[in-house]
Amino acid sequence: MTSLFTQEIRLSKRHEEIVSQRLMLLQKMARKFGGQNTEKAPQVQAAETAFKRNRSLLKDIETAEKSLQTRIHPLPRPEVVSLETRYWASVEEYIPKWEQFLLGRAPYPVGVESQKEAEKNIENEAE
Repeated sequence: MTSLFTQEIRLSKRHEEIVSQRLMLLQKMARKFGGQNTEKAPQVQAAETAFKRNRSLLKDIETAEKSLQTRIHPLPRPEVVSLETRYWASVEEYIPKWEQFLLGRAPYPVGVESQKEAEKNIENEAE
């Protein structure tokens, strides 16, 4: 029984040593990582500041780009807008006719009897 008691005391002392070593290691780790966190704080702050600055610069560049676009390409005159609108209306009107021709379901849509005649007419005009 005495041997068990002495063994219990020895194990208890060893346990205390291990716990104290663990505590010292945890404190060292806390100091080390705490120091790293305090070192990283200014870096994080600098990164956030740079991000905000870059976002502001990007907005300024986009604003300048829009301003230059309106100077370089002003809005078209009303006559041009009218012509463009009529052109696209004409295109939309002829799309179904050309679509059927291109799918091979209908004849050449331009009022010529065949595509070969149209090609001959184009060749004659080029000469």
